[in-house]
Order: sequence, then structure tokens, then C-alpha cells
Amino acid sequence: MATVFFRGTYDEAFRLLVEARDYLTYREPSERAELSLDQRLAANREAMRLTSRLTQVMAWLLVRRAVQEGEISFEEALHTDRRLDGHRVCLMQIGDDDSAPLPRGLKDLLGRSYRLYARVDRLDKAMGALPACAEIGAIHTTH
Repeated sequence: MATVFFRGTYDEAFRLLVEARDYLTYREPSERAELSLDQRLAANREAMRLTSRLTQVMAWLLVRRAVQEGEISFEEALHTDRRLDGHRVCLMQIGDDDSAPLPRGLKDLLGRSYRLYARVDRLDKAMGALPACAEIGAIHTTH
């Protein structure tokens, strides 16, 4: 059952990643041309947020797949550098009033990427607390 769930989440994330790539490559440049400078800045910031969410989710899923394949242990997957990261950026959402100038396609991708990231965040937290040694390592590597 876990394999089916994992595969579904992985497939969803991969499809969203491809859709975001296609949007940012083909549709977004023409939509951006119609925006003011401030709106373009906001759209660029949110495109980076979209990319960050999807990158973090895919990295997390690839670690889970490595555990399933026996390439790394579950304990290794609990290390800080193999957990979901980027919460400060990825869990931030813009309000409807703030996102009004954003193109509809970008808003849609942002909403779906947020929901996916939030779901994976819950899964990551369900794996348990970070090991004490990982937390100590994280403190020393942030300086």
C-alpha cells in the first residue's frame, strides 16, 4: 500500500514539475510582457517560490525512493540534509489581493505546488522528530 501511495505522490509531483517547466518556458514570458515592472518582480518572486517547492518535494521523494530500494536506511533518511527543507519560503502563501496581478497560470501552479508541499511536509513530520545528532549538526552548519 505504501508503494502505491508513494508512486501516486511521486507521479503527481513529477507531472506538476513538467507542467511548471513548460509554463515557465513557453507561456510565462508572453504573459510577463503584459505586466508592469512591480508585477513582473512579484511574478518572478513567485516563480522562484514555485521552483523551490517543487525542488524540495522531488528531493524528498527521491530520498524516500532510495529507502524503498534499499539504497539507504530509514535512519539515514532521517538526517537533516535528507528531510524536507525550505519551510520559511515554501509554506508562505500570498493572499488573493496580493496575487491579483499574477497571471492565472502561475496562480494555479502556485496553489497546487503549495498543497503538494504542505502534504509532503505532513508526511515528513510523521516520520518523527529529527535525531538529536542531526539537530546539533544543523546548528553548527548554519553559521
